Amino acid sequence: MDRQTHWEKVYATHAPDGVSWFRPHLETSLSFVKRTPAGDHPVRVIDVGGGESTLVDDLLAQGYRRPTVLDISRTAIEVTKARLGSRADEVDWIVSDIAGADLPANAFDVWHDRAVFHFLTNAADREAYVAQVRKSVKRGGHVIIGTCGPDGPLKCSGLDVKRYDADSLHSEFGGGFRLVDSVRESHQTPFGTSQQFVYCFCVVE
Repeated sequence: MDRQTHWEKVYATHAPDGVSWFRPHLETSLSFVKRTPAGDHPVRVIDVGGGESTLVDDLLAQGYRRPTVLDISRTAIEVTKARLGSRADEVDWIVSDIAGADLPANAFDVWHDRAVFHFLTNAADREAYVAQVRKSVKRGGHVIIGTCGPDGPLKCSGLDVKRYDADSLHSEFGGGFRLVDSVRESHQTPFGTSQQFVYCFCVVE
């Protein structure tokens, strides 16, 4: 089963709060986004793997204009569009596997990903992902990546994941990405268990 088919099945058979990574609000992610300087132009944010996440709701509520949500699952995106109602027209939507997405160059000030990168267990997929970030995030822009931490799960939704600490996650991106901050988070799942996440907050130099 390819990745897109897998994730369409996951979202078609689970409610938004019926998956382990669900949070009503991504407080850690939003706090990092809000640390990015606005400068003299609107901050453009892309949420990679945004799917059914409520981060886009909170971005709109905070006044961020034309956020982009990318997800491999059309089903997940349609759920979020329905939840937003008329505000869905204020968002740019992309249905694609991030490794092969056709993203515009130098388009984004902030790249956010909570729980996509750790599914890329193949080195070539990780290299393609990093190339997408380099292409589409402006110099001086910020990158926020959240993955399973060193004590996090080995699998999620039936797929293997690659666990990281802050140093190993940052090293996947290499030169040109300066680590500004990192944090470990104990995520409480809807099922009463905890999962360790690690976030890295980098600036593109």
